[in-house]
Amino acid sequence: MFHSLYVKLVLVLFLLFIGIGAVFLFVAMYTAPMYQQEVSQQLNRDLARYIVSEHVLIEDGQVQQNNLTELFQNVMIINPSLELYLLDADGQVIGHSMAPDRIQQKQVSLGPVNRFLEQHDAGLIMGDDPGHATRQNSFSVAPIDVDNQRQGYIYAILGSEKINRISDVLQRSLIMRWSAASIVVALGFAFVAGLLLFFFLMRKLRVLSSAMQTFKDNHLQAKEFAVEPDDATLDEIERMTATFQKMAQRIEEQMQHLQEVESTRREMVANISHDLRTPLASLSGFLETLQLKQAELSAQNKQEYLRIAYENAQRLTRLVEELFELAKLDANELQPRVESFSLAELAFDVSHKFYLRAREQNIEFNVVVDEQVPEVSADVGMIERVLDNLIDNSFKHTPDRGHIRLQVAPRDCSVEIAVSDTGYGIAAEELPYVLKRFYKKTSSTGKGDADSGLGLGLAIASRIVEMHGGHLSVDSVLHQGTTFRFSLPATA
Repeated sequence: MFHSLYVKLVLVLFLLFIGIGAVFLFVAMYTAPMYQQEVSQQLNRDLARYIVSEHVLIEDGQVQQNNLTELFQNVMIINPSLELYLLDADGQVIGHSMAPDRIQQKQVSLGPVNRFLEQHDAGLIMGDDPGHATRQNSFSVAPIDVDNQRQGYIYAILGSEKINRISDVLQRSLIMRWSAASIVVALGFAFVAGLLLFFFLMRKLRVLSSAMQTFKDNHLQAKEFAVEPDDATLDEIERMTATFQKMAQRIEEQMQHLQEVESTRREMVANISHDLRTPLASLSGFLETLQLKQAELSAQNKQEYLRIAYENAQRLTRLVEELFELAKLDANELQPRVESFSLAELAFDVSHKFYLRAREQNIEFNVVVDEQVPEVSADVGMIERVLDNLIDNSFKHTPDRGHIRLQVAPRDCSVEIAVSDTGYGIAAEELPYVLKRFYKKTSSTGKGDADSGLGLGLAIASRIVEMHGGHLSVDSVLHQGTTFRFSLPATA
């Protein structure tokens, strides 16, 4: 239970409110008497001055004892809680309305007295209380001057012992109860509000925690989410939840990609093993035959065996080169060196490589170039490789008396290249996989299957076109033919 974040927050909030309540109550109990004394001092500020103006207490340097006694008697009748003291010019107590045994101090500090007389808006000023050894109290004071000579002071203590006892009782009863009740109610309301606030905040955290647990329980499979992390209407927790959901979806995509890569790797190893084993076995067999039966073979047989061995060695070389080239393209080690060139001239240059092969295979090979074809911006060497691979693929899968056409035509702000043939075609269910690496056609073509290889030629062509910002597409009808198309941006 105590491991829950919600419980921890509630406990912290409870302790915080208890601390705040204790501090608030202490401050209230401390400031209430101070406030009471300040109010009393402000209300009775002119009390001493009125007494001095109505009574002659010192005359010719002598204390008028009769007047002083009369004053003390009147004060005791009118306000028994008031304590009056007659001070000389140095603050010495020379008369008072208290019982003799009640006087604890004979000297009153004149610092607070002078501050009271000089600063009318200084707030509460506490002075010495002659009736108490150490305590200070609020007071009212007025100077007694005769012929502009300071004779002494009337010093009135406003917070007498009786008043203090009454105040203490009231504080312990009324103020304490009301203050404590107010604090408890206020803190209780704030505590409940804090609990509700924490509950709603924790609800969002619980959603995030639930999403994480679900992601774990579903073996790193993320659910769909309806909000984006950069939505300005979301708060921090909602944005964090949306970010996690998007991150979880990204992790799932990466996991799926890794599974596909692993599957492709296994397939690649199997295909490479098969395709390397066949020419290697043939090469090894013919070389072994030449070595063991050299004396028995005719010169013509020896040349034939050497030709077959050479062709298998070339096939191995071509396969290894394609593997290295595709690996470099995937690792972005080869980057296009974009330049402006004539795609029409490149098409004719590439076609010259295949005219002899077309005659040998009895295939009609044509190049159709529009006169208005503009120059394009691309890597001429890479585009030449794409054309080589596409045309070579068409020759592999086009029967005798077939037709292959290389067409170059302008399309808006680009130039489209199409390589079409009247070959065996590709089944509709195989079209999505034709451009994938290590793909082998499963449909019977009657030609070229033995030399179809790992399908790296089309994968290399597709990767190069993607590096130029394009897409290699394929259209095919089984037993009718296939067309590969891609576009390059025209030079501005």
